[in-house]
Amino acid sequence: MSPHVRTRILGVAAVAAGALVSAGLVAPAAVAATPGEYSGSLPTGTTWLASVPSDWNGTVLLYSHGYRPSFVPGNPASVAPSDATKALLLEEGYALVGSSYAASGWAVPTAVDDQLQSLDAMLDQTGLDPDHILAYGTSMGGLVTGRIAESAGDVIEGAMPTCGLMEGGVDLNNYQLDGAHAIDQLLAPAQDIDIEGYATLNDAFAASSQLSAAVEAGQQTPEGRARVALAAALFHLSDGVVAADAPTDPAVAQEALFSQLVGTIGFVTPGRFDIESTAGGNATWNVGVDYQKLFAQSADRGLVRELYRQAGLDLRADLAALTATADVVADPGSVETLRASSGLTGDLEMPVLSLHTLDDVLAPVQVEQEYAEDVQSARDQRLLRQYFVDHVGHCNFTPAEIAAGIETLMDRVESGHWRGQSAELMNRLAASLDESGSAFVSTKPGEFLADRERR
Repeated sequence: MSPHVRTRILGVAAVAAGALVSAGLVAPAAVAATPGEYSGSLPTGTTWLASVPSDWNGTVLLYSHGYRPSFVPGNPASVAPSDATKALLLEEGYALVGSSYAASGWAVPTAVDDQLQSLDAMLDQTGLDPDHILAYGTSMGGLVTGRIAESAGDVIEGAMPTCGLMEGGVDLNNYQLDGAHAIDQLLAPAQDIDIEGYATLNDAFAASSQLSAAVEAGQQTPEGRARVALAAALFHLSDGVVAADAPTDPAVAQEALFSQLVGTIGFVTPGRFDIESTAGGNATWNVGVDYQKLFAQSADRGLVRELYRQAGLDLRADLAALTATADVVADPGSVETLRASSGLTGDLEMPVLSLHTLDDVLAPVQVEQEYAEDVQSARDQRLLRQYFVDHVGHCNFTPAEIAAGIETLMDRVESGHWRGQSAELMNRLAASLDESGSAFVSTKPGEFLADRERR
């Protein structure tokens, strides 16, 4: 067994594994692994799955899945983001394992322990004695993977968050609050819309309906369309096409922003209820935010300014109004709870390779700028590499891109240093692994807008 996994999972996980054996939920003896599918459950209610290939290469991949709303039935364990990706990784010889987490919803506070305990149970049941264990995950699971990278260096040797919420739970809440604030104040000023602090799920759904209706109504006039674009810009939305096809007509670009905004509101507003429930209250604020300064860093500022010009509106006046009406105050305890349970410090215990698409409505690419800044502040930038693919959609990676990222991370773990891997080389590597295609590009993400201190 590699010295990196000699303690296998943490003291608490060893206790949990003993409880599983006593309960008869896992095989009590470690035997030579048989290729195939494995499963089990933990006393916490977490379930796990594993797949072992016939030609195992000695590495186990621990997969962390994304957010599943508490109000949507079903919370199965997953070992990969798609069946095609699972098949390719098994073909490459990796053993796969992943859990459901203890519950659906905003599961980040328990997810690291859920994952590590599931890994321990899987190793006990399969009898695998890995040379290496890597972690990777998608979306919320990317954030979970980021937390693993900061806490499990005695077990895991490398981590790959993909389309991760690398800004953490607090900043996630804040940038989405900015977009909702713009809708509330500029498109529905006569209404009383609650944009945070939901006592019940029904309250969150009601707010979602009001915000969506305001955007739909605003889309009917030039003035409304300009303000819709401003709200979308604060939501870090973009035109919804690959970079080479970016529209030059402001009207076409605005229509794309409108479509993305409507779809995003319907998902993130009820999702805020899950986060607030986990944090114990509202962990978001905009008191003291200068929206003129904030907007000046937006990737969509040129488009918004042109739409305001065409509509004959005063953009400065609208931004000043947003600043003047920014009165949301966070619950201090909820902020600290969410920051401690769902945040990242950038203090890495292992190499990290992140993957992100350029156009992701739920995990905007700008969060990678925030993450890189955190890692640099912790003086661990030598451990981080970030790669980008020119795709549209949340976590829209091909199996080849995922496999190329894992292969590159594995090379870093084994060699002890990052080799020169340009976008071109990553595309060549992906093509050598699978025919699903790749679109790695060299780019630098823009500024993340909602990095702020609480007042």
